[in-house]
Amino acid sequence: MSRVRADEEEYWHSSKFRAFTFDDEDDELSQLKESKRTVNSLRDIVDDDDDDLERVSWSGEPVGSISWSIKETASGSTTSLDGRDSSLQKGSSSYAALPKQASSYSLSSLFKGRNKLSSFQSLSDALIDTGVKNYAPELRRPKAEYKDYSSDWSPKDTVRRMQRGKVCSLERFRSLQDKLVLLDEAVAGHDGNVITAVLIFLKRTLRREILFRELEMRQVALCHLIHFLREMGEQKFLLDLLRTDRFFPLSLQLSQYREHLNIQDVEKRREFLKGCIGLPFSAEDTSHIQDHYTLLERQIIIEANDRHLEMAGQSELFRKYPRKASILNMPLVTTLFYSCFYHYTEAEGTFSSPTNLKKTFKIPDKQYVLTALAARAKLRAWGDVDALLTTKNWLGYTKKKAPIGFHRVVEILQRNNAPVQVLQEYVRLVEDVDTRLNLATKYKCHDVVIETYRDLKDRIQLTAYKSKVERGSAEEEKIHSILSNMVRNAYS
Repeated sequence: MSRVRADEEEYWHSSKFRAFTFDDEDDELSQLKESKRTVNSLRDIVDDDDDDLERVSWSGEPVGSISWSIKETASGSTTSLDGRDSSLQKGSSSYAALPKQASSYSLSSLFKGRNKLSSFQSLSDALIDTGVKNYAPELRRPKAEYKDYSSDWSPKDTVRRMQRGKVCSLERFRSLQDKLVLLDEAVAGHDGNVITAVLIFLKRTLRREILFRELEMRQVALCHLIHFLREMGEQKFLLDLLRTDRFFPLSLQLSQYREHLNIQDVEKRREFLKGCIGLPFSAEDTSHIQDHYTLLERQIIIEANDRHLEMAGQSELFRKYPRKASILNMPLVTTLFYSCFYHYTEAEGTFSSPTNLKKTFKIPDKQYVLTALAARAKLRAWGDVDALLTTKNWLGYTKKKAPIGFHRVVEILQRNNAPVQVLQEYVRLVEDVDTRLNLATKYKCHDVVIETYRDLKDRIQLTAYKSKVERGSAEEEKIHSILSNMVRNAYS
């Protein structure tokens, strides 16, 4: 019986595995090799809060996936490397010993970033390895997450992922066919953000002529690209697009042309208008845009020159009548008025000359006379008014002519406080008798009223009008003389 007991004692003492005892200071529990299955199944015990056993890797070191938790919780530990027991190291062996007073972590608490005690020794401090550290693999991600980084997504799958807000690289679509399929899938998905993202990719990776050609057959994508270019202010690219594609409706070109209203910088607006000239407008609209561009160029030149003259004080006209506003971006009629006001006497060869503007922009005579008359009347330059309305025939005879009608001339002169003598001269030239009498009566041109009634031989109206003039005035004497002559001629 004792022999059997002795054999059992020898068996237990001869085994390479020894029983764990708290009294054994040389215990090398780390040499108990756990199976790889145990290490890889750590995720099965993550939620086990009651598991207080220390888990070690195949080589006896702490599990790598909890290294971040160890570093976080061990930041308060004051244990130094010098305090480690050098007797635990065994050359280059990958085995390490765990001291019996090892940390009181459970793996579940380490995975969750918790510790049981406020004061502890970190697991990393308890382990010493002179060689390269071998950590156990991290807990694996779900397979669906690993596919996020796959480069084998089809265009349809890529669009679906983009719709869900996933980050996808479009660089793998290199052929034109793949890119077009990707664009078609984006349009079919009816997601504006995805369509715009794909268009940005195509805009960056395709030549313009190829992109424009393909977008002609994809009007939805084309509209998205136009909207994107407008939002980003890429006017040059947008103009190239509109200039190339002849299938756009006219309203789209006109809408693009109206964008100049949103451009404040005058030089940028000029360049924008220059780009609009090549858009596929009708001949009439193209001529209008060309005139707009030319006018702005003229305005820039006139503005720069007049600002210099005004600041230098070299022009008496600018000193007497300071400019109230800049000429830039003003309409053609306003520019003509400005030119007639400040540059009326300049030669036709200068850009600011009114006659140059009239010739360049083919301003009708009516519009020119109306504008010039208003400008010169405002300056009370009655001599210029007279010259403006005087014409010569081929025999050299002069006569007054007003394309706008003399009744309009009278109204403009009266608004600018023209003297009665000037008004009467042009009231007489009104052909319609009733209109002439109304204007003469309204503006108190007595001589014109008296002469008109005399020509009509209307004694009754002359007698009635006699009460409207001052007693003893020249007009009253003139009425007496006309009435006397009428009576004398009646009895002769």
